[in-house]
Amino acid sequence: MDPSSGFSTALQNAVNAVSGVLTDYVLVTVLLIVAVVFTVRTRGVQFRMAGEMLHLLVRSGKRDNDRRQNDAPAHGNISSFQAFALSIASRVGTGNLAGVASAIALGGPGAVFWMWVIAILGAASAFVESTLAQLFKVKGDKSFRGGPAYYILKGLHKRWWAVTFAVLITLTFGFAFNSVQSNTISDALNASFAIPREATAGVLCLLTLAIICGGVQRISRVSEIVVPVMAIAYIVLALVIIAMNIGRFPEIMMLIVSNAFGADEILGGSVGAAMVMGIKRGLFSNEAGEGSTPNAAATASVSHPVKQGLIQTLGVYTDTLLVCTATAFIILCSGIYTGGHDGIVLTQQAIDAGLGGDHRFGSIFVSVAIFFFAFTSIIANYYYGETNIRFIRNSDLAVRIYRLLVAAIVYAGAVVSLDLVWGFADITMALMTLCNLAAIIMLGKYAIRLLKDYQDQKREGKDPVYRSSTIPEIASETECWE
Repeated sequence: MDPSSGFSTALQNAVNAVSGVLTDYVLVTVLLIVAVVFTVRTRGVQFRMAGEMLHLLVRSGKRDNDRRQNDAPAHGNISSFQAFALSIASRVGTGNLAGVASAIALGGPGAVFWMWVIAILGAASAFVESTLAQLFKVKGDKSFRGGPAYYILKGLHKRWWAVTFAVLITLTFGFAFNSVQSNTISDALNASFAIPREATAGVLCLLTLAIICGGVQRISRVSEIVVPVMAIAYIVLALVIIAMNIGRFPEIMMLIVSNAFGADEILGGSVGAAMVMGIKRGLFSNEAGEGSTPNAAATASVSHPVKQGLIQTLGVYTDTLLVCTATAFIILCSGIYTGGHDGIVLTQQAIDAGLGGDHRFGSIFVSVAIFFFAFTSIIANYYYGETNIRFIRNSDLAVRIYRLLVAAIVYAGAVVSLDLVWGFADITMALMTLCNLAAIIMLGKYAIRLLKDYQDQKREGKDPVYRSSTIPEIASETECWE
């Protein structure tokens, strides 16, 4: 027996064991508790201000024209919509197509219900973390920067904690998740078009470098064009399949709910599997409370932190209630989710089955969709790493080295097996999320006060504007709002 093979197996087993405890028990429990706490403390902001979210999103393509724009870094005026698109670019990817399929295959149809639950409740956590990111953001050379590392340092004054988070998110998003995204792209293109993995790897590597070297402005411009087009096209396809199978819609809804709560499922233990898989894959997809999207939220130039907090909350709904649900209905309409297939292959075959006929449209469409979804995730994930590297050490040399490493990881991810990398990614993601959740629980009081200030100004008929003097005890740490 090859000793290296035995060591690799032992390491994989150890990583899986640690990952299982962290993600299946600790993370799921803490996520739900924090989501419920913020839903109560914000008085259900994700429900009662849904109309305001839509109103702000409609207006968000146009940057605020108040005095705040005079404070924006030179040539770094990123609109609220661009920041929203950047965060959606990271959210909408492998998790929406392959992750949902895996959740249903492993946890049953009830996993979809728990995806909805974590999205609806977790939206409150998303509001708090993105509002805090805006409150404690700083001016960079070309754009605002911020995120959990920044609000942990400036709000809690714990640099070791902030640096720990910055390292974890860089490892998770910049490297591990990007290798998974590129691997999914190469899998899909190889299966549909027999394109060699090495060729896909080379193209992805060059495209990634071309875009990330242009900075956050180029990343946000690409995201605001590509993401809405592909998301709308995918949702339209799902609606076509649902319309073709409309007679099964009530049956599918009953299947989801009964699988989540049915007596047989409770006795058989499958309810627990549905809950764990739904929440885990829901988190991987919508990232609510994870601490990733606040890095994008901080880049926007707005007149009040709550504006971007509300828009980012809408991003959770867009990701899970629209795109993930579209995938779920495609798979459940097909009826093939018990056939032993998993991941992206299940989604491809489900589209073929849903449309009927002898063709490969599902495989081809999903391959194209996953290319754009996963590629925009790669460049958004890169940015999350960059802003945290600049937090640790604001060095252009460090960023250039990081760009080359990301490109190398993207190449490697497209050509190698990622079982071990994915296991490590689960661990770093769980630790990163727990770091962030602990921070927003301690700092959430500021987001609550900002929400009250925003609502008070709205009641007075004003377009809300925030000033650092509103919360005087942290005025020195919120210099962008002076």
